[in-house]
Amino acid sequence: MMTNLFNQFEAPQMFGTKMTLITLLIPLVLTPQPTNRLNANRTYTLTKWVLKEITKHLMMPASKNGFKWAPLLASLLLMLLTLNIVGMFPYTFTPTTQLSVNMALALPLWLATVLTGLRTQPTKSIAHLLPEGTPALLIPTLIIIESISLLIRPIALGVRLTANLTAGHLLLQLISTAALTTTKMAPTLFLLPTLLLILLMILEFAVAIIQAYVFTLLTCLYLQENT
Repeated sequence: MMTNLFNQFEAPQMFGTKMTLITLLIPLVLTPQPTNRLNANRTYTLTKWVLKEITKHLMMPASKNGFKWAPLLASLLLMLLTLNIVGMFPYTFTPTTQLSVNMALALPLWLATVLTGLRTQPTKSIAHLLPEGTPALLIPTLIIIESISLLIRPIALGVRLTANLTAGHLLLQLISTAALTTTKMAPTLFLLPTLLLILLMILEFAVAIIQAYVFTLLTCLYLQENT
């Protein structure tokens, strides 16, 4: 039972080759490309409008130095949204349930924000490790605590996204199994688990969107601290 339960998190294979890389390219395939026509199609227009609103919302608290990150952050949000939502459909694979994939996104982004701060404003970036007005006796302790807090940020980013999506997929698997078993054993009672499964599916779609937004927003906040 446990083996079958966690099989959904294994990367699909074709001819002995894992298809993770191809799955990660789904957002690129689904993104409409610009055309030379005067009037673009509805999909391209909608995507362009969404990108504009996302960029405006994410970059609102950022300084001018952080505006150059707008294309990267908007692309990150759209990629996570696409991967999370596509992974909710049957016979698909969700790369963002893999901790290695999420850490591969979180660690370079966090490191880039830290290095940006150290390069552009080293004094302010280092000053974050010691709050103003700290008593002399607490200075070493607070520096250690703030340093640990800074270092665990990429881990928190990756683990948060992985844990929320994994828990949701496991719960969907359990409820769907219960609904199927109830239908076979007591057909008159199948409505309750089926209704619960539909509500949970709606909730998981919302979680997929929220987690993509939270991941991008936290990255933007880390950037704001260092610019």
